[in-house]
Formats: sequence, C-alpha cells, structure tokens
Amino acid sequence: MSQSSFINQIHSLGLEILPYFTKWYSVLIIAIIVYIGSLNLINLYNSNRLGCKNPPFYKKAGFTGVPALLEAVKRKNNGRLADWADETFDQFPNMSVYLNVCGLLKIVFTVDPENIKAVLATQFNDFSLGTRHEHFAPLLGDGIFTLDGNGWKDSRAMLRPQFAREQIAHVKSLEPHIQVLAKHIKNNNFKTFDLQELFFRFTVDTATEFLFGESVHSLYDSKLGLEYPNNIPGRENFADAFNISQKYLADRAYMQMFYWLTNPKEFKECNKKVHYLAKYFVDKALNFTPEELEENSKDGYIFLYELVKQTRDPKVLQDQLLNIMVAGRDTTAGLLSFTMLELSRNPKVWSKLRQEIIENFGEGEDANIDEITFESLKKCKYLKSVLDETLRLYPSVPINFRTATKNTTLPRGGGKDGSDPIYIPKGSTVAYTVYKTHRLTEYYGKDSGEFKPERWENMPRLGWAYLPFNGGPRICLGQQFALTEASYVIARLAQLFTTLENRDNIYPPRKCIHLTMNLEDGVYLGMK
Repeated sequence: MSQSSFINQIHSLGLEILPYFTKWYSVLIIAIIVYIGSLNLINLYNSNRLGCKNPPFYKKAGFTGVPALLEAVKRKNNGRLADWADETFDQFPNMSVYLNVCGLLKIVFTVDPENIKAVLATQFNDFSLGTRHEHFAPLLGDGIFTLDGNGWKDSRAMLRPQFAREQIAHVKSLEPHIQVLAKHIKNNNFKTFDLQELFFRFTVDTATEFLFGESVHSLYDSKLGLEYPNNIPGRENFADAFNISQKYLADRAYMQMFYWLTNPKEFKECNKKVHYLAKYFVDKALNFTPEELEENSKDGYIFLYELVKQTRDPKVLQDQLLNIMVAGRDTTAGLLSFTMLELSRNPKVWSKLRQEIIENFGEGEDANIDEITFESLKKCKYLKSVLDETLRLYPSVPINFRTATKNTTLPRGGGKDGSDPIYIPKGSTVAYTVYKTHRLTEYYGKDSGEFKPERWENMPRLGWAYLPFNGGPRICLGQQFALTEASYVIARLAQLFTTLENRDNIYPPRKCIHLTMNLEDGVYLGMK
C-alpha cells in the first residue's frame, strides 16, 4: 500500500468517526450543564426553604472563580494577601461575600465574629478541614493540624498533657539561647540587621530542644566563633527546608481543589530534608530503654520522650512532632518579629515597657533573671497589653477555612443589610479572615489600624472578635507556651538593650503567609 493510499484511508476513517466524537462531546457538555443547573436549583430551593439569602457576590471572581484564586496566590507571593483581604472587605458592609468555582463549589468569605463562632464552636460538627490533609500531608503527614474526626481527637488527647502548666512554666531552658541571641545582636554594633532572621533561628533552637531533647543550635555560626556542641545529621538543611516546604503548603491550600498543581521538585526535596532530621530524633528516642528515657529527661521536660511512652509508632511520632514544630517555632518567631517591629516604631511604648520590666526584674548586670517565671511574667500587665495588641494587628493565622460536611447555614451576612442567614451547601468552603476581624472599627474604634497597647487597659469583653489562637474545640493547645516564651524573650531583650531604632521605612510591612504569618522582608533595626 502506498503512503498516499494509507493517509487517505486514515483520513476517511477519521471523517467516519468524527460524528460519534462530536455527538458524545455534545452529550457530555449538555450533561455537565444540566448537572450544574440542577445543583444550583437544589441549592436555591434549600436556601429559600431555610429563609437564607446570599451575601454580596464577588464579581471579580467571574463564573469560574479561578481569577480570584489566582489573585489570592499572587497577592500571597507579593506579601499583600492580608492587606488585600482588609481592603476588599471595606467594600462589603455585610462582613461576608461569596464566589462560585465553575458553579460547583461555593466559597463564602466572612469576617463576622458570629459566623466565625458558628464555624468553630456552635456548629463545629457541621464543618471539617476538608482537603487540608491532602494540602499538608507531604510535609506534616497525619497530625493534629491535618486530621479530622477520630484521628484529630486521638491526636489532641495524646498531645494535651504535653502542654500542662508545669511544663509551660519551665522557662529557664530559654536563657542559654537568649545569651547566644544577645551575642549576635551586640555583634552588629548598632548597625542595621534583620532581627526576624535571628528569631527564626532562635525558635528553631528552642523548639528542637523542647520537642526532640537536643537543640540544632542554628544560632551557632562562624560570626560568633562557636562550635556546635552536638553532632546532628541534616542540621544545616533543616531550617531553610522547613521554611520552603511551608510556603508550598500555603500555595496548595489557597489553590483549594487545584492543590495538586503545586508539587515541584524543590518541594519534594525539602520535605525529605525535614523528614530526615525528624526521623533521626525519633529513631534515637525509640532506641532508648525506659530507664534511659527517664535518665535523659531528668534535667528538663522532653516532648518526644513523653510521647514515646504513649506510642512507639515512628510515623505517628514524626508526624505529631512536625505538626507541633510549626506551632512551637513559627508562631513564636512571627509574634516576636512583629512585636519588635512595632516597638521600634513606637519609642514611647518601648520606654514604658522597659520601665515595667526593670521595675520587676532589674536590668543589665543587676537583672534578676531567676525571678522571671511563668507567674511573674503574667503580672506584667503592660507587657501583656503589648503582646495582645501585636496579636490583634498580626494574628498568627490571619486567614483560615473550613469545609461544610453537610448542608448548613451561617447565622448572618445574607441579604441587603446582612441580617439574613447564609445557606452553605455540603462541600462548600467558609474562609474566615481574622486579620480583618481584628481591625473592625465597631470593636476597636476608628484607630483600629494603629498599634496602641493602651487600648487593652479598659477593653470590654470581645468574645469572638478577638481570636489570635483560633477558638472552639480546636483552639490552639500551645497558645500559653508561645505567649510565655515570647514574654520571656521580650523581657530579657528589654533588660539587655536600652535603644531600639527602626531602620526600615516600609509600612505597613509586607506579610509572608504560609501556615502562619511573619514579615516578608524581615525586621531591620539597630539595637544597643
């Protein structure tokens, strides 16, 4: 058969088959249209039956909703996602807005405290983490932040005793790390430096010591001429890999059902580096006898060693440790960084705070370090106000979401005046933006965008309008741990340094949002 004859036969066959393809393609398109139409009619019927009305539609999302999702990722990568949400909600007095993804998935965004309360507490069983497990599993596996249902309950029951008050009160283990941090600061001789970079190294050092039993000592470097006091394989890659992996996790979360599009080689390699170090500590702990575990814990509480008493499953141990690492390291580093940024911009606040610390604990060579305890720190009211105000303006998790496990409602935000309930079909997403809630003028006044610790002196009860550590059954287990560590660090820095000078004119700062929030560009200042 000649080549031309063969091509002619193929062409003829194609012409014969084409009508069938066209027919089935048309049937598929019609079926999709009918399905979407039927789904929306059912939702409309249920909404009317329950007396619900939709909040304003976010028109920029279009029919597919994809432009809004892509815009969210773009803003996140530019460090302006939180501010974009803040500005967007100024256009919607209902405090809620919605969009649809291809007519299939309804996404409601809300900053209303009553709606947040419903999602996190009063209607807790109506919502779940949805696809978060798939978003976060490559790094965090099956842990307290990624699981729902019985898996989450088991995780919480396992971890709750590890955050008992007597363990939180043990702040003395922070002091050796404070000394190294202070050396770095003094080494700069009042020249401009990035304090956030040091805080992240500091918190990874304190978190690994508390969680694993040994610090990775990332603050030990050639600048100080300090040699590592221990030999931990994979130490040099851990901190950077952990940061990079979390940035990819955030991209996956904001892409919602399209999370699988974010799975590059760098993400996989960083996950391996993080897992390598965690596995080293888990294997080491599992090789200890019960007597050796007790002996190695006699000088201080070790999170991992206590978990080993409850389970010897290496995957369970690794996953839970990495889940807690996110909270123990990142939230504290972010809180410290934002606090010092605002203190450097507000010298009167810094002076007032130092005065309180000095009156209670002394300063310089006369500092009474032994008197800085969990109980005594709680008595420093202005320090507490400074941290409360920082967490108001810069909540650790500024944007979060839940997925409806059944057809349900939100109490308000629908209709023209926002007084009607909103219908939430099963599978829909409710995203709540605490960052904006904390800036609502009806709760915090016209100066809600300003850093003003004094506002907390006579603050009325705020309820769900102030939510720095989430709320309801999934309220953060480690909130007191983070606050205690942050309080200790701020108090010690106030004792050791008299002058704090801001060296960065960019304000408001760009914010890096992955699983938690910190400053995109660091905290540049001078200290002496």
